[in-house]
Amino acid sequence: MEFNAEFFVLVAFVAFVCLLGYLGAHRIVLASLDKRGQAIADELAEAAKLRAEATALLESFERKKLVAEADASRIVAEARAQAESLAKEAAERIADFVARRTRQAEAKIALAESQAAAEVRAAAAEFAAKAAEIVLRQELQGAAGAELAAREIAALKDRLN
Repeated sequence: MEFNAEFFVLVAFVAFVCLLGYLGAHRIVLASLDKRGQAIADELAEAAKLRAEATALLESFERKKLVAEADASRIVAEARAQAESLAKEAAERIADFVARRTRQAEAKIALAESQAAAEVRAAAAEFAAKAAEIVLRQELQGAAGAELAAREIAALKDRLN
């Protein structure tokens, strides 16, 4: 049997592996791999925990968002109802104000009409009295006028008693 280079490489490799086994290199490698595996498992557990917390937080924010949207809708509806109520109240007040002002204007117009009619009647009576005075002065001059004046004075005395 011939010992060539390949044989010596094989013997050296087997000796090296036995030496590593004797010195416990396999334990160190396995411990390192176990430690690395545990670190990865811990990171995965932490990631799962963080994901669960993020999911719970997202759900919480979504619930809060729904509550806030419902509150906003309720507030908008209340504001619209108040605006409609104020608009109706303002329209009623305006209608009442217009009706009141119309009644006042109509009353002023009626008062002005009656005052104008009274002034026209007074002016007409005054003009009629002046015209009658002018006519009576022209027609009742002399004896007929004196007789009429005396008769009316006597009648006036009877009316006063």
